[in-house]
Amino acid sequence: MRKIYIFDTTLRDGEQSPGVNLNMQEKVEIALQLEKLGVDRMEAGFPAASPGDLAGVNAVARAIKNASVIGLSRSKENDIEAVREALKGAVDPCIHLFLATSPIHRQHKLRMEKHQVLEAAEAAIKYAKKYFSKIEFSLEDAGRTELDFIVEVTAMAVKAGASVVNIPDTVGFMTPYDYGNIFKVVKEQVPGVEKIQLSAHCHDDLGMATANALAAVLNGADQIEGTINGIGERAGNTSIEEVVMALETRQDFYQAKTSLVLKEIYRTSRLVSKLTGMVVPGNKAIVGANAFAHESGIHQDGMLKEKTTYEIISPETIGVKESKLVMGKHSGRHAFREKLIDLGYELGDEQVNAAFAKFKDLADRKKQVEDEDIRALIEEKLIETPEVFALGTLQVAYGNQMTPTATVHVRLEDGSEVAESAVGNGSVDAIYNAIDKATKEEVELDDYSIKSVSHGKDALGEVHVVLKQNDVSVQGRGISTDILEASAKAYLDAVNRLIEKRKTPTSNRSNVTLI
Repeated sequence: MRKIYIFDTTLRDGEQSPGVNLNMQEKVEIALQLEKLGVDRMEAGFPAASPGDLAGVNAVARAIKNASVIGLSRSKENDIEAVREALKGAVDPCIHLFLATSPIHRQHKLRMEKHQVLEAAEAAIKYAKKYFSKIEFSLEDAGRTELDFIVEVTAMAVKAGASVVNIPDTVGFMTPYDYGNIFKVVKEQVPGVEKIQLSAHCHDDLGMATANALAAVLNGADQIEGTINGIGERAGNTSIEEVVMALETRQDFYQAKTSLVLKEIYRTSRLVSKLTGMVVPGNKAIVGANAFAHESGIHQDGMLKEKTTYEIISPETIGVKESKLVMGKHSGRHAFREKLIDLGYELGDEQVNAAFAKFKDLADRKKQVEDEDIRALIEEKLIETPEVFALGTLQVAYGNQMTPTATVHVRLEDGSEVAESAVGNGSVDAIYNAIDKATKEEVELDDYSIKSVSHGKDALGEVHVVLKQNDVSVQGRGISTDILEASAKAYLDAVNRLIEKRKTPTSNRSNVTLI
């Protein structure tokens, strides 16, 4: 059975999703979970984009011991030096070079002829070879590149010393037949291609990223690049969980599999969704809330008689399982600890005690606390931003014939409190105006969204906000059974993140189209 290597780019291509901005601690948290998942390689970021990106890649490089950590680089010496600096301390470092090859990129972006592209790419690979034993080279926009030029560039990369050559469908233009054929031709025509690995990196602009990636596997690709939940620029990237489970479920057809720890898929999906603020659609394959849900009477009848009538994947395979403990206000600390273990969390006594206190508070307001409620509580505690401001008491006066008014008490780092009142167009607007007066921060609310963590009228609500200050954008999260309280918590969380981000100024990301 042929092994397919998994190259995860959630921390780089995934973070390029509009509105996503992970801090260093969040990047490391996701990276450690990707390591548990068993990915072979993870792309931690684009070090030359900003000092913050470089520091983030370095933090991941130092934390990860059982996977190759990769930094992205344009085919420029300064970028290569940035990756070299970022990957100091990595157990298994790799540089990912790229240069566009398609006619439209050569003409309009690079203003280079074919021979100039070849020369620039070769020089970059040879320069990187001084510092890295593992080099991946990508032909950006290979999907719209002449096939004979793909062969020529790949042959050059093999000869120059690349260990992996990536043939990306950068703009999601390809069909499975055409994309698979590229790999077939490259395998047949490039001298020495057997000495390297070929990689597939697809985007989902036409909804064919997973299909194209699997077509590449059928035609000799050794590695699949993608992201958790399929996040990424525009319509996103190949969804890693979809490719992995397709190979696992249809081994008879693909004759290939990965070495991922399948039971970690769902938890990884949840963590990425939580920290990026990107909600997984209910009908998303493999990890969506409805992926293992059956409502039709006919389906339910079939499931009761034999699960395989309507399920081709057992939910336990990816880490989804029924709760054996019904959690409520009468549950004790021991039952709560067992529930945490059942959900995959291994916490110390102090962390358990803090989480248990929050659980008891929630249980007093809910008839039944569901697994999703507990996950939200725990994951909120795992990632903490230094609190310059914390929510004290909150009072809101509202009526459909009066102007909403909010009074907010904000605790400062020294333990003192500031109380401010304000009016607004609605209750949330009034709360945010009062917080602005209390914190004296001038910010712009760029996005605001609410979702229910669980079900029912007493469901735990999660609020996600994006604040902007000048060119800096940050996100904040807050949870509570009261959505106004959750809104205030999310806003203050974002303000705290903004203050933390100001301590380490970063330049704007390079305005460059990436693979």
